[in-house]
Amino acid sequence: MTEAPLLRVRGLSHAYGSRIACSAVDVEVWPGEVLAIVGESGSGKSTLLNCISGRMRPGAGEVVYRAKDGREVDLWQASDAQRRLLARTELGMVHQNPRDGLRLGVSAGGNVGERLMAVGARNYGAIRATAAEWLARVEIDVGRIDDLPRTFSGGMQQRLQIARVLVSRPRLVFLDEPTGGLDVSVQARLLDLLRSLSRDLGLAAIIVTHDLAVARLLAHRICVMRGGEVVEDGLTDRVLDDPRHPYTQLLVSSVLPP
Repeated sequence: MTEAPLLRVRGLSHAYGSRIACSAVDVEVWPGEVLAIVGESGSGKSTLLNCISGRMRPGAGEVVYRAKDGREVDLWQASDAQRRLLARTELGMVHQNPRDGLRLGVSAGGNVGERLMAVGARNYGAIRATAAEWLARVEIDVGRIDDLPRTFSGGMQQRLQIARVLVSRPRLVFLDEPTGGLDVSVQARLLDLLRSLSRDLGLAAIIVTHDLAVARLLAHRICVMRGGEVVEDGLTDRVLDDPRHPYTQLLVSSVLPP
């Protein structure tokens, strides 16, 4: 690990009227680390992800990202233009529903190529060649480079979304229930793909999931949320094999065999 975290969240809070979604949450993510945020529905994990990924302004707190040039940028003190630039170049978002992260009226290759153009690529031949390489990398037949995403299965759409996000080599990727709604066999292939890409690219990632098996497979570290608060965090194996908070113990015992 380097001398400073890639992302530092301090005192993050957010409420919907009288309902508190997040309360004074502190989180750090280091370069190359995968952090899983787990908890039941309504625990606040998706709200936390939206706030730290720059998609929803929190009610309080700071979200400080250490950019490639070494600058520390508080995402919610930065301008909209600065956040958009970081979202195109250094950050990535993989949505639970891949249709939220794809342009369905643009070809598969065009979806990947658009992200390259957003970071300055202009040579059509090079863009198409790189798009083809990434389709192959996420196990999509390159012969379908000109097909529309709406003709793909759900698993293929999710793999295409991953290619679109990762082609620009972001340093930090946010994943919101990336295997939700997929068949078990498709989930397994997608998880293997995510694990290999994270390792090969040295990505840092924050993944929100209710599935502790997903967290065990992908994450180095886990934060457990309940009622908008982080009740336990630590290395993945320690939290899942030796949970200390009563809620974590209940969560683990309800889904993982003894």
